[in-house]
Amino acid sequence: MTTPSDTPDWRSMSQQERDLGLNNGVHVAASADLVAGWDRRSQEKRAQYSDHLDLRYGPRERNRIDFFKAGEKAPTLLFIHGGYWQTRAKETFALFSDGPMAHGINVALTGYTLAPDATLDQIVGEIHAGIDYLAAQLPALGGDGKGIVVAGWSAGGHLTSMALSNPHVRSGMAISGIYDLEPIRHSYLNTKLGLDEATSRRNSPMMQEGGALKPLSLVVGDAELPLLRKQTADFAGHRARYGLPVTYEEIPGANHFTIMNEMLSPMGRITTLIRQLFERTAE
Repeated sequence: MTTPSDTPDWRSMSQQERDLGLNNGVHVAASADLVAGWDRRSQEKRAQYSDHLDLRYGPRERNRIDFFKAGEKAPTLLFIHGGYWQTRAKETFALFSDGPMAHGINVALTGYTLAPDATLDQIVGEIHAGIDYLAAQLPALGGDGKGIVVAGWSAGGHLTSMALSNPHVRSGMAISGIYDLEPIRHSYLNTKLGLDEATSRRNSPMMQEGGALKPLSLVVGDAELPLLRKQTADFAGHRARYGLPVTYEEIPGANHFTIMNEMLSPMGRITTLIRQLFERTAE
């Protein structure tokens, strides 16, 4: 859980350096093509599992959940998409249900209102509302009623860590997430987010004393931007200092986008870690 040695202090970086240090699209030149492929394959997945799409958990347009049923009374994973809280949608990520579903795990994908149409406080609130709704619906949908494991990528990794406090959540899988929002507040990303210092600190797991006493697996690609690798390593250390259950891994050769292949594959490392979270928290 040591900080990568090539990571600069974001406070000593210029505005341009900091912006580039957080810009995954620029860092991974093929990212647009990769995501376009995700969209195409996810359309096919949603067409294959069309029985429980766009279940409404709240009043706003994006307050919807897709539920893909792997089996009757099966365990359930909820996935939270990324996009720095201001882009992308649940529909793009349906294909990544393949890995968990191959092992008999139901997969739900939740949407949420994007900034600037929602504040980060409101986005976190919507995630909790979606979890509450899903937990109540699971008996009818085919869940086992033993609680939900939450997973998320990028901004979804942050929202996964914030969701651990929900009583319906048993553990979390955070992929390439953000856990200290102060670098975000001082970057181009804050134009839409509109974070002030109080909001940033309130929603930064790294700024909290302690945290939920539930298992959390943290992964990041070793080919990701140094600032993002530092976020994951530092948060793993933070949880360890407070005696909170945590595992930390860097996925060899993975960048911010290709790391998701480890959830797409039934034999992928993220899929394996998700299975282990269910096993560790089985009643």
